[in-house]
Amino acid sequence: MIRTLAPHRVASIAIATVLLAGCTTFSKDGGFNTVSTTATERLGKEAVYIKSDEDRDATFKRTQELLSKPLGMDDAVQVALLNNRGLQASYGELGISEADLVQAGRLPNPGFTFSRTHWSDGFGISRTFSVGVLGILTLPVATRIESSRFERTKLETANAMLVVAADSRKAYVNAVAAEQAALYAAQVKDSAEAGAELALRMRHAGNFSKLDYAREQAFYAESVAQLAKARQQSVMAREKLTRTMGLWGSGTQYKLPDRLPDLPKDKPRLDQLESFAMQNRLDIQAAKLRTQSVATSLGLSKATRFINALEVGYLNNFETDKGREHGFEISVEIPIFDWGSAKVARAEAIYLQSANQLAQTAIDARSEVRESYSAYVTSYDLAKHYRDEIVPLRKTISDEMLLRYNGMLTSVFELLADSRDQVAAVNGYIEALKDYWSAETDLQQSLGGRLPPLSLAQGQGASQGEPTSPSAPQTPQAPMQDAPLPAPTTQPASPTNSEGN
Repeated sequence: MIRTLAPHRVASIAIATVLLAGCTTFSKDGGFNTVSTTATERLGKEAVYIKSDEDRDATFKRTQELLSKPLGMDDAVQVALLNNRGLQASYGELGISEADLVQAGRLPNPGFTFSRTHWSDGFGISRTFSVGVLGILTLPVATRIESSRFERTKLETANAMLVVAADSRKAYVNAVAAEQAALYAAQVKDSAEAGAELALRMRHAGNFSKLDYAREQAFYAESVAQLAKARQQSVMAREKLTRTMGLWGSGTQYKLPDRLPDLPKDKPRLDQLESFAMQNRLDIQAAKLRTQSVATSLGLSKATRFINALEVGYLNNFETDKGREHGFEISVEIPIFDWGSAKVARAEAIYLQSANQLAQTAIDARSEVRESYSAYVTSYDLAKHYRDEIVPLRKTISDEMLLRYNGMLTSVFELLADSRDQVAAVNGYIEALKDYWSAETDLQQSLGGRLPPLSLAQGQGASQGEPTSPSAPQTPQAPMQDAPLPAPTTQPASPTNSEGN
């Protein structure tokens, strides 16, 4: 709508325009403070929006500092928050949304029309000055709508940051577990190779059946294939972590630790998780703001359903035969064919859609909390079972088998058969430990990026102990050439610890 004002009101309009336009300005932080605060409070990390060379240099320096030592889980998250380009791109939504807010808070520019006409014995000059009326009347509501959208964009961007943090944490867990599994597969392959060599020598000596020989060779062949597969999985997991952290060039040469952190001694007790998620999840808060914004927009659509254009103009005309004339003109859109019912119906449908999307978001969130907590509890119990039951029992069996082998109460191939059983136990523990840390990350994400404060403190306190890893399978030394049986004093090779140094 456009309204034309008389000359004596032009100055008043100019002053009002300046004052109203100054009410909505760009903020100093561009809305990034919400993201930064969320990263600090929920992750204990620093989020940076890189806008200048100074920011880029500071980020590079901080990244090099983090990569100069074996990368920890928290370090991987911090590197991702500093370097993930997709995350940096999502920060651009803040600038776009704030620009829309500032634009909505500014008055429409006035219009000026000039025309000059000629006829046989004279000419005429017409001048019209106009300004939008409907835009002025709806300015407060439009500003309120865009302000709500800006707040929603802040929450959605902060939630995108939490998603990147969770992805980097899970990628780190998978990369370390895959590398640990590859190292252990190499130890298993070496053990199987020694067993295959021993079986070959005894076969040549005539003291070993064709069936037993084939079994040892098959185990060695399978261990070679498993090692190749484990190494490829390690490369894939590491590259995914590299992409998530946004690293390239020399930054990809980071070093990972030899093993995952050990399982916490105690499982944190978590209560009323659904209520905590409803209050803490940013996607639910953003959905609420979206619904409120749509409701406000619906009210505006109903208020302007009949009048879509109102123009009032001040006229200052001159004709040679009439002289100068002053006046005004009013232009109104007559609602004969379109009474605005389609516009209102569309707004109502959008509101109902938004309300249902909000309800579905809350339902999904509650289900995700229940599902992730069940996985968290199960993976903790399973990893604890491997740590406290299966692996110690396998170690006891291995120790007893070794004693009997040294006492010539059992054969070397019974010792090798036991080592194959130990391989499954060790791999199971590595997988169970990986599943626990992944499940904890999923639980944190389902709750809005963090566990309840008390539970989080318990979990961190319990996980400070130094992790331990199971040993590699026992491998007997190859006997001397043509020896029919290992001598009583023959000692197996020292077990190789999969922990590394």
